[in-house]
Amino acid sequence: MSSDDRPRNPLAYKSEEFIDSDDARALRILAEYLQPMHAFRREHVRDTIVFFGSARLSPDGPLGGYYDAARELARLVTAWSKGLPSHAHRYVVCTGGGGGIMEAANRGASEAGGKTIGLNIGLPHEQRPNPYVTRELTLEFHYFFMRKLWFAHLARALVVFPGGFGTLDELTEILTLMQTRRFSRNIPVVLYGSGYWNEIIDFDALVRHGMIDRADLALFQFADDPATALGMLQKGIAAELEEATPAIAHSRTPPG
Repeated sequence: MSSDDRPRNPLAYKSEEFIDSDDARALRILAEYLQPMHAFRREHVRDTIVFFGSARLSPDGPLGGYYDAARELARLVTAWSKGLPSHAHRYVVCTGGGGGIMEAANRGASEAGGKTIGLNIGLPHEQRPNPYVTRELTLEFHYFFMRKLWFAHLARALVVFPGGFGTLDELTEILTLMQTRRFSRNIPVVLYGSGYWNEIIDFDALVRHGMIDRADLALFQFADDPATALGMLQKGIAAELEEATPAIAHSRTPPG
């Protein structure tokens, strides 16, 4: 067989063996940054309102009221955002793409006729994207930290419903970024269900023990009904409505 007859090796970026190897990990990470950026630009998504909460809450379960509230709040947010004078899609409801509160929020946004985002991730007990996420904005992640980056990158507001370890992780990461001024803007954070959150986290104890400053308690608010939560979100982002650039364009680096 002559050298011209031998089968060619595939180009590096078309070789599954290479792309799946340890040596190509940096390329896979970069792809999980660039693919969502491409999708958001293609779909003209400018910024988001992120909903966090448990995948275990169902409309028929003992805490089904939270499912209904997330669905209604997402519907209200989407109906409001669709009425804003903009050629881009503003304040698009974004979730982790799975069941429970995530499904409820995507469902409410879809019922209001808006686009809605799902940042899904593969888990040991497989999490499938719920059917209410806009197909073109259903994104799959392998790396938790890249998924978290995209939750924060375009977020103009955050609503956190009752949840477990994952929800607590997502909430405290955003609060830490705000506390340390890593965002170039203030992001209103609404903790939905004051009874739940004040039982799960003793915020006053954190202040008493000197773990946070009392001023840090102003980083979030509590709401117990969708209309109140919507008002908090609208008030919190009112100053941002006229900005020409989305949150993706800015992060804050401390001097020195």
